[in-house]
Amino acid sequence: MRIKSIYSLQEQDQLAKAIYNENGQPLLNHGVYLTTNMISRLKEKGVSFVYVEDDQTNDIFVDDVIKDSTRRKSLQMIKENFQTISKQMELGKSIDMDKLSPSFSSIVKSILSDISSHKEAVSMLSDVYCYDSYIFHHSLNVTVYSLALGKKMGLTNRQLEELGLGAILHDIGKIAVPIEILNKQEALTDEEFQLIKEHSTIGFDILRKSHTISLLTAHCAYQHHERLDGSGYPRGLMGKDIHLYGKLIGIADVFDAVTANRVYRKARLPHEALEILFAGANTLFDKDMVEMFAKTVAIYPVGLEVKLSDGRMGIVSRQNGVLTSRPVIRILKENKHPVEAYEVDLMKQLDVTITSCETALSQEAQVS
Repeated sequence: MRIKSIYSLQEQDQLAKAIYNENGQPLLNHGVYLTTNMISRLKEKGVSFVYVEDDQTNDIFVDDVIKDSTRRKSLQMIKENFQTISKQMELGKSIDMDKLSPSFSSIVKSILSDISSHKEAVSMLSDVYCYDSYIFHHSLNVTVYSLALGKKMGLTNRQLEELGLGAILHDIGKIAVPIEILNKQEALTDEEFQLIKEHSTIGFDILRKSHTISLLTAHCAYQHHERLDGSGYPRGLMGKDIHLYGKLIGIADVFDAVTANRVYRKARLPHEALEILFAGANTLFDKDMVEMFAKTVAIYPVGLEVKLSDGRMGIVSRQNGVLTSRPVIRILKENKHPVEAYEVDLMKQLDVTITSCETALSQEAQVS
C-alpha cells in the first residue's frame, strides 16, 4: 500500500485501509474503488491522507500504533463524555468529573497497552479528521503522541497514567468555546482569540475540582500552551516553571494540530511539523524533548512517496529504528523513468537524502 494525499486521489483508486467516521463506523471500507463523488465527500469530511492499493507496493503494510478497536472505542467514549460535560455546562450544572474520570483512565490504559507492544515509530496519517469532531480526534492523538514520547523518555507507569489522563483532557476547556469560533475560516478577532485562549483556564478549573484527578493532571490543561520564553498563555510561565507534562503535551499538541486537516488550512506532513518544532527549540519548546520526539514519530511514514537527492523516486517501505529520517526506500523511478523495483537503505547510503515527498510531487505533476 501507499499513502496518497486527498488532493492527488484519482477515480478508481482502491482503498487499502478502511476509513471510519467520528462514530467509529466505516465511512468507506477497505477494497472500495473511489469515485469522484467519494473523493469530494472525503474532502468535505476533512480527510487528509488515505492508503491505496498498488501493485508495486502490495507487500508494504502499515503497523498501526493503536488497534482499530482501541481507536473506535476511545473516540466513542471521548465523544460521549465530552458531550455530557457540554450539556452540564449549558444547563449550568456542576460537572462531576469524579464520575467520568474512570472511563478516561481506561482509555489511557488501553492506549498504553497498545503502545507497549508497538515497535515502530508512531504514525497516524491514515486517521479521519471530521471538522465537527476535531476535538475528539485531537484529544486522542495528543494522548497517543504524549504517551509514546513519555515512554521513550523513561517515565514510570504512574507518571504515564497521569500524563495520559492530562493529555486526553488537555483541551476539555474548548467545550465552552462556540464551535463557530473554533471552526472559523477567516482570521479571528482579538476578542475571539482571547476567548479561545481562555480554554486553558476553564479546563484547569473543571479538572482541579475533581477528587479522582491529580493536580498535576489538571495542570496539563493549564500549561500546554505555555512556552519556555514566556510567550505562551495563560500565565506566561517560563522555563523551569512549566511542568514536564505541560512541556511534553505542548509538543504533541502542536505536532497533531499541524498534521491535521482543518477547515482553515490543509494538513502538513510529519517532517514539516517537526521543522516547526525544531524552529522553536530552546525558545518555545524543550530542545531535548523535540529531539526525542523526532525519534518517536515516523518523519517519513511507511507508504509515503519520496524523491531522493540523486533524482530517484520511490516509496518508504520500512523504518530504520529511531533514525526515522533515513528509512528504507523502494525505488520505482530513476530520472522520472520507471525501473524494476529495488530497495535503498538510507542508513547505508549516506550520500543520498530525501528532498521532497508526496504532496510536493503531486503539485509538480499538476504543473507539468
